[in-house]
Amino acid sequence: MRFLGISQLSLRRLNAVFSAGTVRGTASSAAMRLVQFCHRGGEGGVRVGVEQAEGQGVIDLKAFDPSMPSTMRELLEMGQKGMDCAKRALSSGQHVVARSDIRLLSPVTGPEKVVCVGMNYKDHCLEQNAPIPKEPIIFSKFPSTITGPYDDIILPEESQEVDWEVELAFVIGRKGKHIKEEEALSYVAGFTVANDVSARDWQMKRNGKQWLLGKTFDTFCPLGPALVTTAAFKGTQNRKYKNRRKVRQMSYLRINSSDISAQTDIHNLGIRCLVNGATVQDSNTNQMIFQTEKLIAWVSQFVTLCPGDVFLTGTPPGVGVFRNPPVFLKRGDVVECQIDKIGSIRNTVV
Repeated sequence: MRFLGISQLSLRRLNAVFSAGTVRGTASSAAMRLVQFCHRGGEGGVRVGVEQAEGQGVIDLKAFDPSMPSTMRELLEMGQKGMDCAKRALSSGQHVVARSDIRLLSPVTGPEKVVCVGMNYKDHCLEQNAPIPKEPIIFSKFPSTITGPYDDIILPEESQEVDWEVELAFVIGRKGKHIKEEEALSYVAGFTVANDVSARDWQMKRNGKQWLLGKTFDTFCPLGPALVTTAAFKGTQNRKYKNRRKVRQMSYLRINSSDISAQTDIHNLGIRCLVNGATVQDSNTNQMIFQTEKLIAWVSQFVTLCPGDVFLTGTPPGVGVFRNPPVFLKRGDVVECQIDKIGSIRNTVV
């Protein structure tokens, strides 16, 4: 059947393109899942790779091109040259390493900064009967907190109140200061999953109730499993139709205008945390008070952002400290943090 001179095949192709929010097959818009890994035998040290798909084989970038660096931070510092090489490697399908032969590390290690945002979910504020912040509440973790997506969380002897916090994280891809909100997404390399593990006794009762020590014990920032590049999420940001009237006028193509941005908005993803298989946090990133662009513009007023810098964007309700009675992590617990379209991390408490 043809409809206004357009074949069904053309309709299907157009629908697939618009539903994805981008034209498929263009190198500049290709989404990637970048990882850091090491071989299980220990040979070769840290490597940077590209997942063929979530949970599938990983292409070793340095094996594909020996001029490529061995860490994600160095790759990001290369700018577009590094990303272009990663895209070529992914397209080649060569130098694939089986997942069973590697151990995934945090997508970024040794960042200059780990920037965290407190009280950034409306439903989390409601859970503790706290006012909605008028400005972002910024604190930090030391880079030594970062650990891998499946590594252990170590309970410190100094704390009896260790808690979970699933968070959306993003990584800065290029250097900037005083970044404008409308340009902020161009400074993001990609998104990943984080657990802002927190010692509530040190955060809320000790150290003058200043948050740093309660947030920064070793292993208190599991990250991963991959850095999903921004191309996977720009359908509702830079690449969505600016003139929705045109979308409505194209309704004769039987394209649902809501599909153009469906499932691609980074600020409309399911986010949840499970402890020992039981769901303890279950919300959506649309509850964020200050979104990615605002956070970058705000923080870059004070500090220069550099490639590899990590941002944790806040947690939804369901943390242990605000339960009645409070619940804290104990040895043997398994904490899984999940974000739709990005993946999940799973860490055992030891």
